Amino acid sequence: MLKRPLHVRFGHFEVDECTGELCKDGIKVRLQEQPLQILQILLEHSGEVVTREELRKRVWPCDTFVDFDHGINNAIKRLREALGDTAETPRFVETFPRRGYRFIASLEAARPVASSPIQSIAVLTLENLSRDPEQEFFADGMTEALITSLAKIGALRVTSRTTVMKYKGIRDKSVPEIGRELGVDRIIEGAVLRSGDRVRISVQLIDVPTDTHLWAESYERNLRDVLSLQAEVARAVSGEIQIKLTPQEQARLSPAHRVNPDAYEAYLKGRYYWNKRTLEGLSKGMEYFRQAIEQDPLYPAAHAGLADSSSRLAWWGFMPPDVGFGDAKAAALKALEIDNSSADAHAALGFSLLHHDCAFSAAQEECRRGVDLEPRNPLPSQALACCLTATGRFDEGIAEAMRLIDLDPLSLPMRWSASAFLYHARQYDRAIAQAQKCLELDPSFCPSRWTIALSQVAKT
Repeated sequence: MLKRPLHVRFGHFEVDECTGELCKDGIKVRLQEQPLQILQILLEHSGEVVTREELRKRVWPCDTFVDFDHGINNAIKRLREALGDTAETPRFVETFPRRGYRFIASLEAARPVASSPIQSIAVLTLENLSRDPEQEFFADGMTEALITSLAKIGALRVTSRTTVMKYKGIRDKSVPEIGRELGVDRIIEGAVLRSGDRVRISVQLIDVPTDTHLWAESYERNLRDVLSLQAEVARAVSGEIQIKLTPQEQARLSPAHRVNPDAYEAYLKGRYYWNKRTLEGLSKGMEYFRQAIEQDPLYPAAHAGLADSSSRLAWWGFMPPDVGFGDAKAAALKALEIDNSSADAHAALGFSLLHHDCAFSAAQEECRRGVDLEPRNPLPSQALACCLTATGRFDEGIAEAMRLIDLDPLSLPMRWSASAFLYHARQYDRAIAQAQKCLELDPSFCPSRWTIALSQVAKT
């Protein structure tokens, strides 16, 4: 007699007999004990009718005082709900009225693999334990840095910073509720405390379906080692959720160089204001990036941030184009001279080459390099979509723009960018629709009204 495999797959589902778990596309499905026991029994006798009496004997022992008919009907109902099955048109469990049930789908042995399939995770904003409002930028910056580090893991879908920020300070929703709204199966929450040149971060990993704390850890380091700390946390999370890192990912998450604490603080403030995407925010951001460079001239992220600020100020007409894009190009080149693996710097250089030098091929090459390095980073994708649209490759540009929205659905600049690319492709109705979605998120976001107005005029 052949031994039945311990891992059985049918359709998108897999049952692990060792752990007693049902998974769909690698994601654990919540299923109560009795429905799961019934599924295992049906799988043991796949293609055969298993009587209700046999199920009663194995699932409901004689000393169990329950209404058997109600119990088994309810268990079968829950099993079908978990499998997305129905009694009327069964794909998995067929009913024989008053007799029993039969598992009708084809089975195949599933070999467990060392690495997990793609999983999804969100990093909720780290709590600022100092209670000092002036330190909010530090907690937000550490959150963004952790998101960026985790996004370098290809087998992990990480919710964007813009999306998780809307949950900052919310106390009336549980972690499972937030996880379900975000569509993720894991949540990271925690806190950060900075005291002088020391930083302590506490994080815990929570399974959304079961609201189970899977792992928790605290780290304390000198602020000079904060970049290595962020990489260390990302590696620890990947280990806990059993994702095998590729050699390239291991290199990206290898211990980073030490950073000047004052430079790091200035950089975080720069990104804090840059993320506001206003004239004041971009201008303040540029000031802080320059301060970071003064403190640490070899800090590549600060040079890339300066390039981003300068180019956006020039693009919106707040700086002369030759000055803004020229400064951005110089800053991006300096960042890449220090660290050629900076996706942000490649994107910033590509954006500057496009608008300053009209070097279309070189600009596109830089942007694609940024996308290759960090596929889930929206900045390289935005710059690449710009290049493709500028050269008349509208279908490719729009496809990249739609990917932007998937990467960061609540980001006004990213969604507006998509509307602008659609406008240039003369898809005016779609451009208006995307711009209106921006206004639904923020009625004061003026660029969307500009796109709607231009599109309406073009349609007439």
